[in-house]
Amino acid sequence: MRSLMVVGADHLGLITEKLINTGFGEIHHIDGRKVNSVKKGIPENIDIVFVLTDYVNHNLAKVIKQKAKEKEKPIYFVKRSWSSMYAVIQEIKVGS
Repeated sequence: MRSLMVVGADHLGLITEKLINTGFGEIHHIDGRKVNSVKKGIPENIDIVFVLTDYVNHNLAKVIKQKAKEKEKPIYFVKRSWSSMYAVIQEIKVGS
């Protein structure tokens, strides 16, 4: 099972359940509202990073992108909608 880190939004609602149903075993969520969110790193066990573009500030997006690059983790910028996330998940599955 793959693990996913989602950055942005206060809560994910039903998206968490849908992500689990598509094969993600662990979902780590950072809301991005607190100043300390920028300081948090990407855990080693994370396979993929999603940044919710409509719920995150530019500085946090930039920092997360750099940290993902340093750890050689794939990062995807998506909207907080299931259709946007699902399209990326399908691309990931096809590419795997």
